[in-house]
Amino acid sequence: MSPMRTALCLALAMALPMTASAARGLQPRDLATLDRYSSPTLSPDGRVLVFAKRTVDFDANKSSTGLWIESLVARDAAPPKRLTPEGWNVNSPAFSPDGKSVYFLSAKSGSQQLYVMPAGGGEPKQVTDYPVDVGGYKLSPDGTRVALAVELFVDCKADLDCTKKRLDDTAARKSSGVLYDKIFVRHWDTWADGRLNRIVIAPVQNKGATTSATLVGADIVGDVPSKPFGDMSETTWSPDGASLVLSARISDRTEPTSTNFDLYLVAADGSGSARNLTAANKAWDTGPVFSADGKTLYYRAMKRPGFEADRFALMAMDPVSGKTREIAPKWDASADGIRLSADGKSIYTTAQELGRHPLFSVSLQNGEVTPIFKEGSVGAFELVGSTLVVAANSMNSGDQLFVTRADGKGSLRAITPSAGEMLPEVRFGAYEQFRFPGWNDETVHAYVLKPWNYEEGKKYPVAFLIHGGPQGSFGDGWSYRWNPQTYAGQGYAVVMIDFHGSTGYGQAFTDSISGHWGDRPLEDLQKGWAHALKQYPFLDGDRACALGASYGGYMINWLAGNWFDAQGNAPFKCLVNHNGVFDTRSMGLVTEELWFSEWEFGGTVHDKPEGYERFNPARHIAKWKTPTMVVAGQNDFRVPIDQSLSTFTALQRKGIDSQLLYFPDENHWVLKPQNSVLWHDTVHAWMKKHIGP
Repeated sequence: MSPMRTALCLALAMALPMTASAARGLQPRDLATLDRYSSPTLSPDGRVLVFAKRTVDFDANKSSTGLWIESLVARDAAPPKRLTPEGWNVNSPAFSPDGKSVYFLSAKSGSQQLYVMPAGGGEPKQVTDYPVDVGGYKLSPDGTRVALAVELFVDCKADLDCTKKRLDDTAARKSSGVLYDKIFVRHWDTWADGRLNRIVIAPVQNKGATTSATLVGADIVGDVPSKPFGDMSETTWSPDGASLVLSARISDRTEPTSTNFDLYLVAADGSGSARNLTAANKAWDTGPVFSADGKTLYYRAMKRPGFEADRFALMAMDPVSGKTREIAPKWDASADGIRLSADGKSIYTTAQELGRHPLFSVSLQNGEVTPIFKEGSVGAFELVGSTLVVAANSMNSGDQLFVTRADGKGSLRAITPSAGEMLPEVRFGAYEQFRFPGWNDETVHAYVLKPWNYEEGKKYPVAFLIHGGPQGSFGDGWSYRWNPQTYAGQGYAVVMIDFHGSTGYGQAFTDSISGHWGDRPLEDLQKGWAHALKQYPFLDGDRACALGASYGGYMINWLAGNWFDAQGNAPFKCLVNHNGVFDTRSMGLVTEELWFSEWEFGGTVHDKPEGYERFNPARHIAKWKTPTMVVAGQNDFRVPIDQSLSTFTALQRKGIDSQLLYFPDENHWVLKPQNSVLWHDTVHAWMKKHIGP
């Protein structure tokens, strides 16, 4: 057994209860209130680790995040100490180039600004004092300047006061109407107000907070970082600090139908025009990182325009000549990011693989891929010299920070506790992966999870979980939304199938769902369910409930009208549809990211209506008969609320036992702690009503 595997097994073993009487399963409130560890950040010499710890005040229905620090070379191996003061809610730590200071973002002043404090402890000092929030930052190589992400109206340019005044004027208006002349009018959970994310450069001053800002890439009219989930990995400084490279998609009438992000070279002093380095590629280019000498720009690129789930290849470019090459063309995986090794000979990156999310090293010379950390799923990592910090999770624990050698061959030192250590009375359900021949007799992978109180020879009701995406995966990882251990904690067994279209099994497998939402995945789910019932006798097939969100919610609607046995019986006693697609045709016009539907269904609704109608659940509601719970978030603009309301109305009009759980303050996800607990409690009550405890 590898040292990493041994350390993880020891950490997970600590989840076992000391006495049988104290044992219990994972409960929704446990999930909502667990401390969360993230943002591992190493000092430039690799000797000190700073990380973020998030705690929850459940009664106040809010969370707070502080920074903690740990010396990795201290002989006494003392536990980490809190770095930022009590009462400060902070995020995004970074060391100064000399390692003496730690930067972070905080809204302590009333708006989110950049702060700095000594790494040895002390009072934080405000670095920026802007009339608008700072959304992200990246220090220049010498630490004298900082690139900052701020939301600005385009015509305000670098005048931050102009943006603040316009927002204040809008708030003071007595009329509320907003006039649009192009889409996006809304994105994810926010209505557009004309502002874009822009990058400005500011000096890092020794005394007093700066109020100045220099806009770079002024002629790039697009969000940098991208919305809604982009970050500062889409921006990089050149080693000499004279320029930056930004990843951006132009914000015009084509934006909702385009995945064409390009890399732009801009001067750090704001002069000149932006130079498009990747104009030849009409698909997605992002994640720029310079080599130490500045002669090579590494980045990730897709090849097919309009397809957000295409494979991200690792690329190398000569920024002078524009010549490019793919680094590992034979590696059939989609790279998540880029971190160069200390010797500059390899790239460290994570990628999904067979139901897990490992860390790999990729040789720049020959593209050879070497696994570094393969157990469970790597949520984040940090690499400095020979020191590697990994945030790893599994179905038994959220991210836990480990320190090891950069080659992955050393022993693991756990810096933060596992879920089992934080909840010693909780017993987690044991799980394993299985395989079966699915559509076209191709191998499909799946997981089965035993209930926390499993006893040999007994049968248990089943939660059949269907992942969203559809290009996604339910694998060996931890989720704070759809966590299989919360079902095992109620005494249910769990089955999760990575049907055709899932990620981590090669690009052809991912591609196979496009244009086939209702046939190939359904066949996999049917064959996988039959295989699981045959292979695992503890699964009670007569007491099962199927649950899914987004595409998983679509599949709930689809199988409700299309999965019956020869006698016309439905396989599940109940269904749960969270923000799922009801009508693919209306979804193609009411969602915001139009490239998604247009790729998946072969074109626009008006040009290719047959693509939308082929697997449209709305056409099969006459056959619905299974009791169904519907969940809807008012601020979900990805799968807007009309889809959920249509589902619920159809169920009610047919007289089918049904419930609607509505959240006026949530989006596609349920994020607030008390809302999360209510979601779980309501779903579990629905399941208990129909398949028993």
